[in-house]
Amino acid sequence: MEQQDIASIQQDIVEEFSMFDDWMQRYEYMIELGKSLPQIDPQYKTDDHLIKGCQSKVWVHAALEDGRLVFTADSDAIITKGIIGILIRAFSHQKPSDIIAAKTEFIDEIGLKEHLSPTRANGLVSMIKQLKLYAVAYETQMES
Repeated sequence: MEQQDIASIQQDIVEEFSMFDDWMQRYEYMIELGKSLPQIDPQYKTDDHLIKGCQSKVWVHAALEDGRLVFTADSDAIITKGIIGILIRAFSHQKPSDIIAAKTEFIDEIGLKEHLSPTRANGLVSMIKQLKLYAVAYETQMES
């Protein structure tokens, strides 16, 4: 199976969300996405892997496999788990350089930010920042 690029995956996510008429359905869909999240190994559920700036606890782990970053995550809140699920779907199994360069307008296109509480919206920004920081770290390692 050919690896989809980040923009294509983001477009798929936008199209999936546009199928729902109201936000209750979208929240339910996000909760489902959260349930299908690649589970983080319990050994990574530590403070080192917690995303700072999230009201809920969100743990993210990144590993480099064949030049691509693979993310696993978990959260103690179901909506937050859905949010990180969306981000991981877009960014996992991608090259660090592509993750660093990736745009995140798709978040606005699905209307996520405006339907989140300010603290969750800040958490969303923190999650994106953290995934990109992992990409920068691994990109640097690959260059050296």
